[in-house]
Amino acid sequence: MTSNGNRSTTLNRLLPLFVALVAAAAWRLPSARAETPAAICARIGTDDVVRPIPQSLVPAVNRMFGTAMPTSVAMSTTVFRCAGEHVLVCTAGANLPCGRANISRAAAPGSLDWCRGHPDATSIPAVATGHDTIFAWRCRSGTPLIERQALEVDTRGFVSQYWKSLR
Repeated sequence: MTSNGNRSTTLNRLLPLFVALVAAAAWRLPSARAETPAAICARIGTDDVVRPIPQSLVPAVNRMFGTAMPTSVAMSTTVFRCAGEHVLVCTAGANLPCGRANISRAAAPGSLDWCRGHPDATSIPAVATGHDTIFAWRCRSGTPLIERQALEVDTRGFVSQYWKSLR
């Protein structure tokens, strides 16, 4: 048998395996028409997975938040999650985190450092406390203290004020 004959026989044996692999890969690819956030939430119910919004939600997000974000900006800063089969959206900003809130009453290491340098500061900036804390902090004699609770948390642990329902 020539080397061409060996190649042909090898290819004939590998072809079914190749076809099976391609079919399996194609089965795992998302469909051409992706599932909408409303359909995802209707199917899931409630979960805490934060997902990027699709382009179709950009107009609703701009209406809800009173913004005029370009599509690319809205899609890169806005996320959704599912709560009670409904779609909730959040647009992140410098001090508007969309992840779970930090409800700890323990001072962050950055707060300790800030208060050492500013022993009686009436407020500690978010860069020191962490952007996800629900508390407003201050320093007293070099020690970080909670001044007040500044933000409310929903039953799933996210800052209520940052999330809006698409109902």
